[in-house]
Amino acid sequence: MTAPAGFATVTPYAFVDEADAFVRFLIDGLGGEHVGVHYRPDGAIANAQVRIGTATMMVSEASADYPAMPASYYLYVDDADAAMARAIEAGATSIMAVEDMPYDDRQGGIRDAHGNIWWISQRLTDAPYY
Repeated sequence: MTAPAGFATVTPYAFVDEADAFVRFLIDGLGGEHVGVHYRPDGAIANAQVRIGTATMMVSEASADYPAMPASYYLYVDDADAAMARAIEAGATSIMAVEDMPYDDRQGGIRDAHGNIWWISQRLTDAPYY
């Protein structure tokens, strides 16, 4: 099985209303990098790619055939406190304050304007989880 360069074997693919705003949040709020975009004839995003760290995420405007569906994501960052502040500044809502967890992550949680939950996590050790 071969994935294209920059993609993982399993790649998150979000169908959201107002996909352009979601892409802006991925870039402005989560530090993503715009990779590419294709538009539908009506000007809505058919497929956008945003790289966040080592992962690439795909995004499309929701439609009747592919309705919006929120998801939950676990995002590893270098500084959980700064990443949470950035996401909230970009419009996310805090659902869990950043704190040190018993599994050696410093973690907080946000909900973005599209209903997705993001667990923003800074690994505090090089040891495996279990």
